[in-house]
Amino acid sequence: MLNVVLYEPEIPPNTGNIMRLCRNTGFKLHLIEPLGFDLDSRKLRRARLDYDEYSSTKVYSDWTEYKKLNIEKKIYGFSTKGTTCYSDVNYQSGNALLFGPETRGLPEQIFKEIGGENILKIPMISNSRSLNLSNAVAIVVYEAWRQLVYTNGII
Repeated sequence: MLNVVLYEPEIPPNTGNIMRLCRNTGFKLHLIEPLGFDLDSRKLRRARLDYDEYSSTKVYSDWTEYKKLNIEKKIYGFSTKGTTCYSDVNYQSGNALLFGPETRGLPEQIFKEIGGENILKIPMISNSRSLNLSNAVAIVVYEAWRQLVYTNGII
């Protein structure tokens, strides 16, 4: 399957929703600290309901530790600054789908590291700021999973 990577997520309900999404699609979730909340937060637990997502979620102290411990085929970053549409790439098992914090997005340093051609966008109408993080992750996860013909899933 693929990997969802949240770089410094800030809002517990978004992360809880993404935990639940990953649990229901078979994607692996990776969280890069610092987090804007405690993993035992009531709001996080409420969003993920009774799923045991935390046990399959990996947490890293920083971006350097994540990169050292994970060698994906490719890392795709998602940003309103991307030039390629998220649905115009061919996702493969082992790819990482990297999303930045809700209030500021991915830092320029990460854009440089993964390459501008790997920064993707989700189309929106003009003058829009951004989508909710958990909604953006869900859009991309289902497109990637569709391309993999819903591997390991029940349709």
